Amino acid sequence: MKVDAHQHFWRLADRGGQWPPASLAAIHRDFGPADLAPHLQAAGVEATVLVQSLPSVADTHWMLSVAATTPWVRGVVGWVDFKAPDAPAQIEALARNPLLKGLRPMLQDLSDNAWIADPACDAAAQAMQHHGLVFDALVLPRQLRGLRRFAKRHPGLTIVIDHGAKPLIASGRIEPWRSDIAALAAMPHVHCKVSGLLTEAGDRRDVAAIQPYVQILWLLFGPRRLLWGSDWPVLNLASDYAGWWDLAHDLAQRLYPHPQPDDFSALFGGNAARLYHIDPC
Repeated sequence: MKVDAHQHFWRLADRGGQWPPASLAAIHRDFGPADLAPHLQAAGVEATVLVQSLPSVADTHWMLSVAATTPWVRGVVGWVDFKAPDAPAQIEALARNPLLKGLRPMLQDLSDNAWIADPACDAAAQAMQHHGLVFDALVLPRQLRGLRRFAKRHPGLTIVIDHGAKPLIASGRIEPWRSDIAALAAMPHVHCKVSGLLTEAGDRRDVAAIQPYVQILWLLFGPRRLLWGSDWPVLNLASDYAGWWDLAHDLAQRLYPHPQPDDFSALFGGNAARLYHIDPC
């Protein structure tokens, strides 16, 4: 089964002036299932994971309602305030809906690089683990060390780093991103999404610019701990669905010309289905 492990929907009216700004004309409008469906059909993608883009429990409920009426949206990664006193109770309530597969605090927007390493987040993390939810880590390279401290304290929690932690592709900088993400990759419960990379590449949106970073992720995580995601519609700032789908397959072929059976199917769907508990239709 082919799975897009990372896509978004939003309604501007719900966002109260929050991102995306009007200056990002390509994505400053509503996006819903009818917009994405033709791209999935063209690529042969059978299921998606709908990921939050607003720090709101109300938005999480809205995404769950969309998933309930969209057969190919097979899971939702929502949001709660990890440091709220009632965070475990909120997580328990949300987890009653089987379409909730994970949670994602929006760490990249926080100035405190070690916010997630605060023990105040532990009760929420333990509740997630109890309910079998995936922790999606939306982080920048500067936050990887804090994430590592969090991951070490929660070895039973499945963690997926979104967008390869957004390496600085546009500037060609690799360190300390490589060393810090390697420390996380050494933990078997940490996984990584090959997603969002084109929007980090600035004007360098070709194989030559992106390949060194994907190669590092491939070597560190291997094909069984990497998940392909589109990051649509944010992707529209840099490319289109078919362009990223084809480029990702090209990169996989270049970096791993002699794959083991099912390695590519794992990268482009099997790993996401396993981690987010998505059963075949």
